Amino acid sequence: MISEEIKKDITQAVAAAPWWLPVKKADWRHPEGPDTDIRKRMDHPVIHVSWNDAIAFCKWAGKRLPTEAEWEYACRSGLENRLYPWGNNLTPHGKHRINVWQGKFPEENTKEDGYAGTAPVTHYPASKYGLKNMAGNVWEWTADWWEVKKGGSFMCTKEYCWRYRCAARSQNTPDSSAVNLGFRCASNLRPHSITDTPVTPRSKNEL
Repeated sequence: MISEEIKKDITQAVAAAPWWLPVKKADWRHPEGPDTDIRKRMDHPVIHVSWNDAIAFCKWAGKRLPTEAEWEYACRSGLENRLYPWGNNLTPHGKHRINVWQGKFPEENTKEDGYAGTAPVTHYPASKYGLKNMAGNVWEWTADWWEVKKGGSFMCTKEYCWRYRCAARSQNTPDSSAVNLGFRCASNLRPHSITDTPVTPRSKNEL
């Protein structure tokens, strides 16, 4: 997804994970570098947002990040012993309900779910709590002090990163951002009581 022009300027990589590349001037407006934009992805989740930035945005919007416990409870729709938001079968009735990696990672993504990168936040069916994309697509920051992120991403596969389960978790530094890392807002008010200015851009998810 990174252009050849951008790749020319990259001289470093993570030895044990060469697919991770430091891209200069990548941000939420230019996810794959300065020669990219989000004009055709306004219904996709926002990415390249650090924990610090997510906290600041939520504060500005009159909301907050969900705690890890809240996020996991919402992911399971209040039930227990559930791997995914809809149940324990990854592809019920042979249908994809999550945006993750298919094929051999990282050499080939067969895109059986229709996407090589992020998917629109409305693409997959909602859970019983009315929430979408709680698993897969992009990692989501939570409010916990360990800078916990939940949900897994489009780069996850069972053989490499089976963390698109509701119970799975990972961590990152509060100043880190990535092409597969975003967030959703939470609120202490019921939805019909919220009178805040609508979240912009539209690609922000809400819990």
